[in-house]
Amino acid sequence: MPGNEPPHDEWTWSYEGYSPEQERLREALCTLGNGYFATRGAAPEAEAEAHHYPGTYAAGCYDRLTSHVSGRQVENEDMVNLPNWLPLRFRPRPDGDGDGDGDGDGGEPPWWAPDRPGLLEYRQLLDLRGGVLTRRLRYRDPASGHRLRVVQERIVHMGDPHRAALRTTFTAENWSGELEVEAGLDATVTNSGVERYRDLAGAHLTAAEAGSAGEHTVWVHCRTRTSHHTIALAARLGCPAGDGRIRVTTAEGGRARQRLVLTLRPGESVHVDKTAALYRSGDRGISAPLTAALEAVERAPAFPELLESHRLAWRHLWERAHLEVPGETGRILRLHHFHVLQTLSPHTAGLDVGVPARGLHGEAYRGHVFWDELFVLPYLNLHFPEVSRALLAYRHRRLPAACRNAEAAGYAGAMYPWQSGSDGREEAQTLHLNPESRRWLPDHSRLQRHVGAAVAYNVWRYAEATGDREFLHTQGAEILLRIARFWSSAAAYEAADGRYHIRGVLGPDEYHDAYPGSGRPGIDDNAYTNAAASWVLVRALDLVRGLPHPRRDHLLAELGLTAAELDRWEEVSRRLCIPFHGGLIDQFDGYHALAELDWQRYRDRYGDIRRLDRILEAEGDSVNRYQASKQADVLMLGYLFPPRELAALFQHLGYRVDEETWDRSVDHYLSRTSHGSTLSGLVHGWLLSREQRPEAWRYMQEALRGDVCDLQGGTTPEGIHLGAMAGTLDLVQRGLTGLEARDGTLHLAPASVPELCSYGFTIRFGEHWGVRIRLRRDFLEVSLPSAERSALRVALGGHTVLVAPGESRTISLTEPPRP
Repeated sequence: MPGNEPPHDEWTWSYEGYSPEQERLREALCTLGNGYFATRGAAPEAEAEAHHYPGTYAAGCYDRLTSHVSGRQVENEDMVNLPNWLPLRFRPRPDGDGDGDGDGDGGEPPWWAPDRPGLLEYRQLLDLRGGVLTRRLRYRDPASGHRLRVVQERIVHMGDPHRAALRTTFTAENWSGELEVEAGLDATVTNSGVERYRDLAGAHLTAAEAGSAGEHTVWVHCRTRTSHHTIALAARLGCPAGDGRIRVTTAEGGRARQRLVLTLRPGESVHVDKTAALYRSGDRGISAPLTAALEAVERAPAFPELLESHRLAWRHLWERAHLEVPGETGRILRLHHFHVLQTLSPHTAGLDVGVPARGLHGEAYRGHVFWDELFVLPYLNLHFPEVSRALLAYRHRRLPAACRNAEAAGYAGAMYPWQSGSDGREEAQTLHLNPESRRWLPDHSRLQRHVGAAVAYNVWRYAEATGDREFLHTQGAEILLRIARFWSSAAAYEAADGRYHIRGVLGPDEYHDAYPGSGRPGIDDNAYTNAAASWVLVRALDLVRGLPHPRRDHLLAELGLTAAELDRWEEVSRRLCIPFHGGLIDQFDGYHALAELDWQRYRDRYGDIRRLDRILEAEGDSVNRYQASKQADVLMLGYLFPPRELAALFQHLGYRVDEETWDRSVDHYLSRTSHGSTLSGLVHGWLLSREQRPEAWRYMQEALRGDVCDLQGGTTPEGIHLGAMAGTLDLVQRGLTGLEARDGTLHLAPASVPELCSYGFTIRFGEHWGVRIRLRRDFLEVSLPSAERSALRVALGGHTVLVAPGESRTISLTEPPRP
């Protein structure tokens, strides 16, 4: 939790005191965004250096550069750090006009900053309800004793996705005189926010220009080097009360600066407002980015009006995403909620973007899209289905690239990349740096073929939750059937056991990328991958049978799908190999033969062993030798599929997995997992809560605290973990309630977690926009607004009840409900 935190209401996230070593973590967690772009919570008066990293990132804005690493050329695509709109620094007015660079040379006083002597107070407050970051500072000039109070309010406008604003209020406490303020725009920034990437090329912006448009407005203009995105940023500076005058405006080398002189009197406050606008090529409804940015800042209302309309937009968002959880758990969930909505807002529905695994909050994972949408879309489906559909459309637009990926690897159908960016090619790096050993190592993560199963899963669950048959029968069908074709082609039959096998892959575990001593990357018959592939094939066949005849005939002809190929899909879906050993589901073929790790020895020696793979490699060993997992792998099946569906899946494959087999498998892998991913605690907490085990709360707390406490040790400052944040919301929404949206009915099977027995939320299900669900210990309440047009079917414990518009039904969880 935040250190030395003062008491505040449940909607405020705050930090007390300046802590340089914590500043980058706070920057990530205090990021403000609106789905189009986001800006880290960096201090406007601070330069990018060890304790600070200003960063602004726009959804879907990537650029590709080539670096020279270990004698090899390595190409990487990054989400680009865009021109910085924040810069604003201040100092007591020197004698004369002065235009020094602020380093204190030549008799000029230095610019004040948190790292300099004289800081008396430092507080950061993030208003989650209104999307406002407030900084409160007090300085004392060591030379003169003058005290200055500074309050800054910052927004990235949720109503207008191109605007941002910063109000800085200066109050001289015990002196009068002049204060010099310098505000600027900076297009010289680079991608250098992740230490282990700093050996790689990061200067993505080129052709930077800067200029002014009148006395109060400056601008910068640039483009990305290889993707040729044009970016324009403009800012208007002013004092609402006319207490200041702009003395100097400079524009050169990709930077624009304005110097403002304020006259301060004891106890009187002076506001300085900076309004910015960011546009890029490809934005809809504009003729040119620079023209649009300049017009946007000139037309922008005053800061109070911007703030009011921004808060109103956030209020409307929260109404659609209502979540009521008491105590500290609820406060952390609100922070998670806030960051999910900032990254994937209704503005996202108009963009061609996927789910960036680390949000728009930093440069970790290079801003790429992984499988994290598997943990995000189930939440969005029940609140912002238009955003879910847009994110699936991102995958559909990259379907041709996925087909090319499959063909290049020798398969049919569509093979989605493990890491995706701008155009759907595989973006996973071929080398990665182990920070423990400082060695660059081969990276085989692109063998995680299961990302295609995640895409197919999201297509199917979206259609179940929303009833959007039009999408399922068009774009969704094209995605699902081509992924099914891939799995069929990837499966090879062996007469020796009469089973189909999928070889040379990585599972969700990620630690095991080869067999010990093998020169071939990948492992064989990963249980999760094969079971998920079978599920995809079954759903694809269900879809073909359920399509309207004209659409089915057209689609089969378009894809060249024959009856013989569909028969193969059926056969592969039933005969894929799932390895077992000793009555347990084996994570992959041969997993049981690996050595057991002395877990206690490594915990005693290293303490934190979440990244056990790096520790072992630095010792000259390999995690491939051991029964050790980074995160849930086999157990992911229990996360994706309710017990009823999971049992049916194994039965379809010809295996019997009863409750005892599953429980033993859960225990086996729980004790062999290092939780090197923020997703791991989430999955384990979900599973154990459904089984009502007492350990569930510990894992749920791990998932909740992963980012706010930076449990992974330095990863959160590089960007939040969006999948884990959305997953904790979905843990309350679906995990604890057992909520399933299918067959036009809301199915519920609440699990009892003593530490969290009272909570509520509102969802959108099908045509019902305001389904309110509350749990209070042994009672479940389901309500519908009077404005709803039809009754809602709710199934619980084998019984079904109807909830009429304007009605609230309270159902006992200890007695069967009355119809």
